[in-house]
Amino acid sequence: MGQGLWRVARNQQLQHQGYSGQSYLSREHGRRITTNSISNASHRKQAQGGIDIYHLLKTRKSKEQEGFINLEMLPPELSFTILSYLNATDLCLASCVWQDLANDELLWQGLCKSTWGHCSIYNKNPPLGFSFRKLYMQLDEGSLTFNANPHEGVNYFMSKGILDDSSKEIAKFIFCTRTLNWKKLRIYLDGRRDVLDDLVTLHNFRNQFLPNALREFFRHIHAPEERGEYLETLITKFSHRFCACNPDLMRELGLSPDAVYVLCYSLILLSIDLTSPHVKNKMSKREFIRNTRRAAQNISEDFLSLVPVPWHN
Repeated sequence: MGQGLWRVARNQQLQHQGYSGQSYLSREHGRRITTNSISNASHRKQAQGGIDIYHLLKTRKSKEQEGFINLEMLPPELSFTILSYLNATDLCLASCVWQDLANDELLWQGLCKSTWGHCSIYNKNPPLGFSFRKLYMQLDEGSLTFNANPHEGVNYFMSKGILDDSSKEIAKFIFCTRTLNWKKLRIYLDGRRDVLDDLVTLHNFRNQFLPNALREFFRHIHAPEERGEYLETLITKFSHRFCACNPDLMRELGLSPDAVYVLCYSLILLSIDLTSPHVKNKMSKREFIRNTRRAAQNISEDFLSLVPVPWHN
């Protein structure tokens, strides 16, 4: 009987010691984990210059769980403003999530007119079933066709009712579009002189200095790579247009289209002389003035000295 009571008391004592040991071990393990966590957190802060990466990742994870902002819950004006910054590809992807918003006609109309500034169809009553999203796809297809074959591209635009068969409308389309390949455009204009005439007329050189006007002209209508009849035609048309835009200046300086023509050729030759690595002895300012006045006697030296070119004296 006494031995039985002793065993019961001994078992209770061992159980009590075991629980205390486990509690001690649990507390010790928790303390070590806490110490390691604090040490790791401190190490992350030091490594990142004081930025708590753990906190950032935790915040990012919580944001990812929340998901993207639903544009349909925002005011329509704000949603359209956000979507207006997207290009056509991204807007098509956005329509998979926000179909009604991303397919809005105003958004696609803005994309069309920002890329192709003028089309005949803009000024017409839209046909049945018309949408600016569909028009954008047709304009993009037509531009790719033009860059492969310019005449087929223009015919494509006409077949879709995008452009009228008019030299003025084609010229306005070219003038307001920057997606056309300039080499293909040069080929097309060389074959369509009527379009070239209307395209030159769209330029306004009023109160522009001659070298700047010539530079702007060749940004829209690229010059051929070699001298020939087409280059002479371009310079002749530019000279007449420049004089027509600045009649008072021409009377004051006593310049004619022929004199402007000579000046343009002199400027082109000067640009080649100064930029070509094959020309060792660069033209000086005095030589430029002498050569130009030899070709055109009525051009004043004061006017020629104003040409803004980095001279090599």
